[in-house]
Amino acid sequence: MPEPRVINDNGAWCWFQDERALVDPVRQLLVVGSVPAPEGPGGDDRAGNIELTVADLAHGTSQVVVLHERLETDDHDVPALWRRRDGRWLAVYAKHKTDDLTRWRVSESDDPTRWGPERTFDWSELTGGSGVTYSNLHELDGRLYCFVRAINDDPCALVSDDEGDTWTYAGKLFTRPKLGYVNGYTRYVSDGDRIDFVTTDHHPRDYDNSIYHGYLAAGALHDSAGALIARPAPSDDAPSQVELTTVLAAGSAGPEGVRMHAWTTDIRRAPDGTIAAVLTARVDDDLEDDPDRNHPVRDIRFYAARLSPCADAWQLVELAEAGGGLLPHEQDYTGLAAIDPYDVDSVYISTPVDPRTRDRLARHEIFHGRTSDAGITWSWTPITENSPQDNLRPIVAPGDPGRTALLWFRGEMTASQHYRCEIVLLDLPRSGGDTVNEDDSVKETA
Repeated sequence: MPEPRVINDNGAWCWFQDERALVDPVRQLLVVGSVPAPEGPGGDDRAGNIELTVADLAHGTSQVVVLHERLETDDHDVPALWRRRDGRWLAVYAKHKTDDLTRWRVSESDDPTRWGPERTFDWSELTGGSGVTYSNLHELDGRLYCFVRAINDDPCALVSDDEGDTWTYAGKLFTRPKLGYVNGYTRYVSDGDRIDFVTTDHHPRDYDNSIYHGYLAAGALHDSAGALIARPAPSDDAPSQVELTTVLAAGSAGPEGVRMHAWTTDIRRAPDGTIAAVLTARVDDDLEDDPDRNHPVRDIRFYAARLSPCADAWQLVELAEAGGGLLPHEQDYTGLAAIDPYDVDSVYISTPVDPRTRDRLARHEIFHGRTSDAGITWSWTPITENSPQDNLRPIVAPGDPGRTALLWFRGEMTASQHYRCEIVLLDLPRSGGDTVNEDDSVKETA
């Protein structure tokens, strides 16, 4: 296996924006968004830039493009990317609840290193100045949606009928009385005919979340079985997410223990209609005895959730151990996981627990999982081993079905605003449905 190469020496990303990375298969370019921190190269002069790394996959070079200088040092601000039918790129980004603007730029041509002026959508009349967060770009019936956490901290939608040149407010996806920090954390996937999503009740720090699934199609909101929940959707008269299909119920018991405080990680949809998601939940760990909700969480698990077109209910199995909370003040953060967008039987996870042996590791390592029985059992291959630093938040960039463009960042992370991490790329060809051989791994030594 080739060594991963550093394509940006200072950057990280959150996981509630998509697509964060895309491949142009014709020009063989990969574009990934990130935000540098003051601890890394460039220091305060670079911290908070909204950056795009443009990697030339054919020649092994890369360059960094700045969309907005020093917007805010926060990994939540990374842009969502979209390829327009005219070949130009669209990038949409927002601050982390510190202003009410959704910002976007369109590239001047099909060259993602040259961009037109920044434009903005001002949410303040709708939010009352409470701020907005996140950008997620998805197409449905020829209309482009941008999902933003906005009014009442609910998932809300902007829509564009000109592929991102202009945007208008469309409504909420769902809503409920706000509890704690925010309302549902939502992950989306689209294929042009429908937009599927998984979502929570609230933040897992504040609430013992369940996970729900639904989808948008033909202007309406549906549950997993296709039952109509709301029409039109999105709208200002949106339902609660509890009306959707429950995928993981808070307090449900499995062989590993009682599942609590669930969170959403990733979702993809296969060509045959199979929906695959990765979720997390604490095991046997609640906050009832901790009014400040700041005790360390010791045991978080990854769960593989799957709904096949012929199934009556979601299948939910433990995928792997995710270790304890990644950050002391964000007890439910993990190293995360990424489903291959072209193969839902393939997943990459970041964990400090070896999924083959359950041995504790010194650092978060990247492992590749594969299932041959529709997600019931998984075999594992290490991508990194003996690393001197953590390997976090993998992404498998879509755009080219002939390759697996695997990204992650590695280094030290102490907060969403403080980290010293570099972004690496492992560009792998596909062959016979597998991208990793059993003996392949990236061996790193201190």
